[in-house]
Amino acid sequence: MKIDSHQHFWHYHPERHDWIGTEMQKIRRNFLPEDLYPLLEASAIDACIAVQAEESRKDTDFLLELCQAHEWILGVVGWVDLGSEDLDRALEEYSSEKKLLGFREVLQSKDPSYMLRKEFVRGIQKIGEKGYSYDLLIFPTHLEASLALIDQVPYQRFVIDHAAKPPIRDGNWKAWKKLLQPVAEREGVCCKLSGLITEANWNSWTEEELQPYLEISLELFGPKRLMFGSDWPVCLVAGDYPEVVGLIESFTDQLTPMEKESIMGGTAAAFYLI
Repeated sequence: MKIDSHQHFWHYHPERHDWIGTEMQKIRRNFLPEDLYPLLEASAIDACIAVQAEESRKDTDFLLELCQAHEWILGVVGWVDLGSEDLDRALEEYSSEKKLLGFREVLQSKDPSYMLRKEFVRGIQKIGEKGYSYDLLIFPTHLEASLALIDQVPYQRFVIDHAAKPPIRDGNWKAWKKLLQPVAEREGVCCKLSGLITEANWNSWTEEELQPYLEISLELFGPKRLMFGSDWPVCLVAGDYPEVVGLIESFTDQLTPMEKESIMGGTAAAFYLI
């Protein structure tokens, strides 16, 4: 099964989605399952995982409703306040939601020290005890703190979104690789090949320009810990859905069929326990 491990749905609201700036005019509208399904079908992608786009339980509940209505949405990576004193109650309320696979927070907008607070680490431990995964949405500057967090909760399943957003526009892959390598040495950590075209120049990126970042990700994580994600509809600021799929399909054509299958769906299914 081919799985898009990372995409979003939203009813656009300028205040709730204030991260969508005026330069991202293409995505300042609603994006719903009826918009994505034809794209999945045309690209021979069987299913997807919906990821939170705002930090609210209302957003998590909205995604879970969509998931229940469309069997091809395999699950949800939602949001919950990990540092809240009410976390136990929130997790109890979600205990019957079998399609809730894990959680994510917009850590990239916060100081790296944020994820090392006692209450945050305790929250990660609690979701791990409940069987949930955690998506790390970070910049390279957060990788050292991420490693410290991972080492405090070594049995937690983590996945790094968008390969930690390497500085593709600058072409400085060496510093990014140096920070990413020790994280990749933790065998419980996976990585998403997603969101890369939006880290390059939106109007002039090329597959050749992205090759070093794809190759380094493969070198560090191997195919069994890499997963394809489109980051749709955010990707639309830099390219359409077939271009994003084509980029990863083309890259994985060099691999064995089993390795390609892992990146295009197998890793996501194993990581999210689908």
